Amino acid sequence: IEEAMNDDPGILASAEIDVIANYQRDPACEDLSTPFLYFKGFHALQAYRIAHWLWTHGRHTLAQFFQSQISVGLGVDIHPAAEIGRGLMLDHATGIVVGETAVIEDDVSILHSVTLGGTGKHAGDRHPKIRHGVLLGAGCKVIGNIEVGAGAKVGAGSVVLDHVPPHVTVAGVPAVIVGRPSEDNPALGMDQTISSGK
Repeated sequence: IEEAMNDDPGILASAEIDVIANYQRDPACEDLSTPFLYFKGFHALQAYRIAHWLWTHGRHTLAQFFQSQISVGLGVDIHPAAEIGRGLMLDHATGIVVGETAVIEDDVSILHSVTLGGTGKHAGDRHPKIRHGVLLGAGCKVIGNIEVGAGAKVGAGSVVLDHVPPHVTVAGVPAVIVGRPSEDNPALGMDQTISSGK
């Protein structure tokens, strides 16, 4: 862990930004120490950052060990090869799954039981790309090499099988456009209601 943090100061910088994201978005977070001490979504994300460093430095076995321990201990399964930005909040976090080729950009909020999964058994780029400011509602499943555009919102329990344009709200099984978020970056406001427009 020390080796990774000394080699990549971005790991600590990302952790600081993630703490602030939790504090600003979660009304249960009373101070900046709360995520650091008690929020398993924050813990899982920081452990992933170490695992990702190991993965990108060719230490795949140790990276997968970290992934396994995160999954067993925290109930969050993030493949160490996934690419994840800063300012994320994994709210409650239990049951979150992020596949190997998934990309999650900055300032995204993900609620519990979300899956960013692949399709089929072929290797290659097969997982979703989640763009800046997206809010992924509890229990939603985003499947395949598809893009959820910047500022989009996915309703709780939805199954997303096709690309989602920026700044729309999708919901349902399969998910369809049902409106627009009430703000440009729904991940920041955490408003999970569905409205027909701004």
